[in-house]
Amino acid sequence: MNRQEVINYCLELKDTYEDYPFPDDMESVTLKHKTNKKWFALIMNVKGKVYLNVKTDPNYSELLRSSYEYIIPAYHMNKEHWNTVILDEKCEEKLVKELLDQSYNLTNNKKHT
Repeated sequence: MNRQEVINYCLELKDTYEDYPFPDDMESVTLKHKTNKKWFALIMNVKGKVYLNVKTDPNYSELLRSSYEYIIPAYHMNKEHWNTVILDEKCEEKLVKELLDQSYNLTNNKKHT
């Protein structure tokens, strides 16, 4: 999945919106819940690569990192609860969507997709 495909998928989830919270950076985007304003995805360009930060179950985080070379500890976020997916041709679309769904649910008080 590329940056725009991730944004489009996130906006299909119930009560979500995209936000550009950094005034000097119009490339980084957060995907948030309308109800609680919490973000469940952050997309940014880092060193020429597209990084996607998602919240994951801490018990699952290390397994993801050891299983997929494109999943690393979260860039500039809590590494126990967040992972970074480096979006490139190696990424499995199904896995990215599962991680977005999980992040959406973990950050949403109402637990629905």
